Amino acid sequence: MAQNVRDVAPAEEVTSTRRVIAASSVGTLIEWYDFYIFGSLAKIISEQFFPKDNPTAALLATLATFAAGFVIRPFGALFFGRLGDLIGRKYTFLVTLVIMGGSTFAIGLVPGYKTIGFFAPAIVFILRLLQGLALGGEYGGAATYVAEHSPAGKRGFWTSFIQTTATFGLFLSLGVILIVRQTLGVETFSDWGWRIPFILSAFLVAVSVFIRMRMSESPLFVKMKKEGKTSANPLAESFKEKDNLKMVLIALLGATAGQGVVWYTGQFYALSFLQNACNIEFVQSNLIISIALLIGTPFFIVFGSLSDKIGRKYIMMAGMLIAVIAYRPIYTVMYNEANLKNKVEVVEKKVVTVKNTVKGADSLITTVTTKAFTDGTSFKETVKAKFPVDPALKAALSKDKLKPETKKEVTLPQNLYYKMIGLVLIQVIFVTMVYGPIAAFLVEIFPTRIRYTSMSLPYHIGNGVFGGLVPLISTRLVEATRPAPNLPPADPLAGLWYPILIAGVSFVIGSLYISNKTNNLDTE
Repeated sequence: MAQNVRDVAPAEEVTSTRRVIAASSVGTLIEWYDFYIFGSLAKIISEQFFPKDNPTAALLATLATFAAGFVIRPFGALFFGRLGDLIGRKYTFLVTLVIMGGSTFAIGLVPGYKTIGFFAPAIVFILRLLQGLALGGEYGGAATYVAEHSPAGKRGFWTSFIQTTATFGLFLSLGVILIVRQTLGVETFSDWGWRIPFILSAFLVAVSVFIRMRMSESPLFVKMKKEGKTSANPLAESFKEKDNLKMVLIALLGATAGQGVVWYTGQFYALSFLQNACNIEFVQSNLIISIALLIGTPFFIVFGSLSDKIGRKYIMMAGMLIAVIAYRPIYTVMYNEANLKNKVEVVEKKVVTVKNTVKGADSLITTVTTKAFTDGTSFKETVKAKFPVDPALKAALSKDKLKPETKKEVTLPQNLYYKMIGLVLIQVIFVTMVYGPIAAFLVEIFPTRIRYTSMSLPYHIGNGVFGGLVPLISTRLVEATRPAPNLPPADPLAGLWYPILIAGVSFVIGSLYISNKTNNLDTE
């Protein structure tokens, strides 16, 4: 007969499930906050830590540094997962919390490129790697710890609270950034105020360490340790045994890879798209994401709880399939609405003569300045250009570093602002479908003795590598469609092909090989 998790360690302090959830979630939320303020401030960081003569290259370098923190996460999963299976869940994710908080605090103190040159991005890169290593050990510990305190029939429900911490961490990072920016002003914030969200991490981490120190160890781990059943070599047992390795690969390719790209497309790529492709003003773009996250976050718990009743597989696969089908239509509407197509009144035209230095002939570029919507509401001035098709002229423009395309930030009117929130919210719902049940799914398919190690690796490869590379790869795909450096991309939606492809592959593999059963933990 299954043994109730609350009876497995009577000599230990028994902590209520609610308290376990609260204590685990606070620490995990803070780690996500630390991890995501870097991405939320990518544009400013690119200006602070990289040369300013090529903004596109600086942004790509910043996104690459951001992605490095994701790519390193599987190594953190292996290292800290092994520790968690050897010495326990509690102390392992205490260590990860301190490393994460220290690295984040240090990023806020690093001098900029103007002061120490290329040492600035090099130091930030190293600190970003430390963040990734720490996060690689955090999630598996928190999810395992909560699952091992939860009753079998409600494991999807209780672990879904851990799933909300990633989104709330992003929400908290955006909120802190907006408050500091509005308090200090745009110029001061861009100059040095951006450091405050990083420095605040020291206080948040201190609070979280205090909370976690008061937590008891997982009762299932305590029972297993007393019985001498812990694994002597969690890494070898996780990846050398054929059956367990098979489950690791199925979990990665059939679930976490697709879940990862849907997660980062619906939140980080959406923010990058609003700011860089749609040119929506900084505060308004962040508010759009923040409000959508706030409204959508409860659905993590809805779908987590629903997975206890109908199974994890059906919900996750449905989320991936709908995302694959809907991404391009959603982003097409976002792009068209934000760029004010067919909604503006042209009030001024002027012709600019550009010398074609290659052929010796003059070419004309028509610059259109739009001033207002046809309904009379105003927005910030946007300048567009009708570009000549002469390849030689394009090369001359690029060589002379002329920029016929000048885009200024746009402030959306109220009706489009609400519509944009709705479009992002739809993507957040996709995120909650694939992410809400995933912790319970991963915990249940691996045995307790190697659970921390086994579940951490596919989770962090799926999210850290496949998901974390979404902003970089997607931005690079869009840049590849740009006919010349100073011309607009031919397909501003090209970046969506990467998440569509990965989510589609995961849907097929997951549909074929993942079971929809909700299993009990092996030591219950």
